Amino acid sequence: QVQLVESGGGLVQAGGSLRLSCAASGRTFSSYAMAWFRQAPGKGRDFVAGIRWSGGSVYYADSVKGRFTISRDNAKITVYLQMNNLKPGDTAVYYCAAAEFVVHMTYPGEYQYWGQGTQVTVSS
Repeated sequence: QVQLVESGGGLVQAGGSLRLSCAASGRTFSSYAMAWFRQAPGKGRDFVAGIRWSGGSVYYADSVKGRFTISRDNAKITVYLQMNNLKPGDTAVYYCAAAEFVVHMTYPGEYQYWGQGTQVTVSS
């Protein structure tokens, strides 16, 4: 079993920055993929960014490219999402997700493990 604990959400003005963290425990992660998704009120869960633990390949949604950066700390088994130049449209609950084998990084159905979510609110 894998446990994911997110932190770092909050309220920020447009143009500001936040860093989300997702600490993982319970398994070795050499073959895992981890990702961030977000869900705004009344909308589906959308892919934001993902990283493969082995090799470190990263993936981004077009809407966040150039503004968000996903990274990992192998020793802490933690994934980060640095969010810069935030916009009101980025307001959502952000979820961390993990799975042992992922083919389509952007598809939430491929992830077995999910964190509890952290709220990000960007004011205009």
